[in-house]
Amino acid sequence: MHTTVLLHEAVDALAVKPDGVYVDGTFGRGGHSRLILERLGESGRLIALDKDPAAVMVGQAIKDARFCMVHSGFSRMRQVLQELGVERVDGVLLDLGVSSPQLEQALRGFSFRFEGPLDMRMDTSRGQTAAEWLASVSEAHLGEVIRNYGEERFAKQIARAVVAARAQQPIVTTLQLAEIVAATVRARGHQRENKQNPATRTFQAIRIYLNQELEELSLTLPQCVEILNPGGRLVAISFHSLEDRLVKRFMREAANPDKLPRGLPLRAKEVQQLTCQKLRLVGKAIRPSEEEVAANPRARSAVMRVAERVNPA
Repeated sequence: MHTTVLLHEAVDALAVKPDGVYVDGTFGRGGHSRLILERLGESGRLIALDKDPAAVMVGQAIKDARFCMVHSGFSRMRQVLQELGVERVDGVLLDLGVSSPQLEQALRGFSFRFEGPLDMRMDTSRGQTAAEWLASVSEAHLGEVIRNYGEERFAKQIARAVVAARAQQPIVTTLQLAEIVAATVRARGHQRENKQNPATRTFQAIRIYLNQELEELSLTLPQCVEILNPGGRLVAISFHSLEDRLVKRFMREAANPDKLPRGLPLRAKEVQQLTCQKLRLVGKAIRPSEEEVAANPRARSAVMRVAERVNPA
């Protein structure tokens, strides 16, 4: 079962118009999409994207003339819309990170709680698996990935332990990797806060790196602004600090553009384009209620931010 985080809060923030056109950039198991469809009228339209073939199969089972399911990462959002003949939309929803079904299925290799192949690809139809990457990555690069994407204090030591372990035998399962990381952290005499599993940050780091999650998000956010109609909403739900920091910074910069230095060789129209306000922040960051976290502990780290497209001058 997948419990959609901030379901009503996110769809409420979109301010769905019955005849509007909306994009669910991360369909998952369709919780947000189904509620959006409930609020759309007969002339409304919803386009959903997801890079996970399993999620796409769920979406394709929705038989609704107003709905279109596309197998794609959200970094291709503008291209997908062009192919569908859509120029502008009234709202974009991004529910970032890994979904519960991905975590709960051992064969996907996302979780250190289950024995399974070390895969970690969100799109299982392409790309390198975590096991394949770990077999050849250098110790230095692995340490950088674990430190930068997992914010892991023992990144260097973990990388060294992984490289030493793979020299003995290939690291091909989730529990193999989890045990190597746990032994390394325990050897440092460190206890994780909130009883967090020692492998949590390393698994997060490898997943984010392999799926290029932050790079995809960086490419997507400007596209969202470009395709939004004036008054259209961008709603983004993040589940860790790296995602949220990126979303927060982007929205703030789009809402408060810096003035350009004097004397630049730019035409007046170019200066206006570079310095005009593109978004208006809507309210403060929203977090799940205590009741939602109690019912769904995975919601505890969620942060939702909302911005509205400003009418270009």
